[in-house]
Amino acid sequence: MKTDTVFKKAFNDALALIGEQDEGTALLSESALAAQLGVSRTTVRKVIAALREGGIVSGSGRVRNVHPADGGLQPYPHSETVPMAAQVEERFMEWMLRDNARPGTALNELELARKFGVATTGIREFLNRFQRFGLIEKRPNAGWVFKGFTRSFSLELFEIREMFELRSARALAALPETSPFWRQLEALRLEHLQLLDLIDTRYHDFSDLDSRFHRFISSAAPNRFIDSFYDIITVIFHYHYQWNKQDERQRNEVAIKEHLTYIDALVSRNVAIVELACRAHLASARETLLRSTSGQ
Repeated sequence: MKTDTVFKKAFNDALALIGEQDEGTALLSESALAAQLGVSRTTVRKVIAALREGGIVSGSGRVRNVHPADGGLQPYPHSETVPMAAQVEERFMEWMLRDNARPGTALNELELARKFGVATTGIREFLNRFQRFGLIEKRPNAGWVFKGFTRSFSLELFEIREMFELRSARALAALPETSPFWRQLEALRLEHLQLLDLIDTRYHDFSDLDSRFHRFISSAAPNRFIDSFYDIITVIFHYHYQWNKQDERQRNEVAIKEHLTYIDALVSRNVAIVELACRAHLASARETLLRSTSGQ
């Protein structure tokens, strides 16, 4: 259920937050914790109750303390903290990337449902979202067909992406120092550094990190239309833009370093530097996209 997903993610985030604190530190108030975790106070109360049961939090009411070293609580698996729609998207993207699907690839709802371990309704909802953009076509009595992308379609989409991301990057840079976004950004920085150290064997994993990084930036300025737009961004720039496998490892290494420069710019909170880093990275991504769509 969606509620369980929200709770489990909030629980994991709270566990990580408490792990950074000293023994006996006062727990944040419900309101402050709700703001820090980005959830309702009702969800926060459930999280606190679970932490108390596990011995990580003691006390009650306004007098609660944390005990990071106590208890044996473990975070929920990532798969249980992601909504079903997002899980389908992740698994679909992984399948398309690993299998290197081409335009004209048939998409069978039942087969995909079995492969991803989800209901066919989840697959159908996912495919329907992209049908209106002309990327996937429903053919009578013949299932779905992935149609691929044209160069002009991709360039038009990229132009919108740049406008939206610049807006979000400026908003992120303007957040107060107390915002939980900075802690999350630091966690993303560490993930980039870890992947960079293992780039020779894990360069394929950049696609997921790239998607999460850009979605994180967009989340700084929530907008339902932009959020919907990023569904298409995921398909274009985190699948098709890597279709060309030539120099994939080197391209991903360059992109990771660009992300790290981008992160440093965001941390500086200097809007001019943020815009420069954002435009530089997107220009590089645009060139990669153009090479991968050449001849289409």
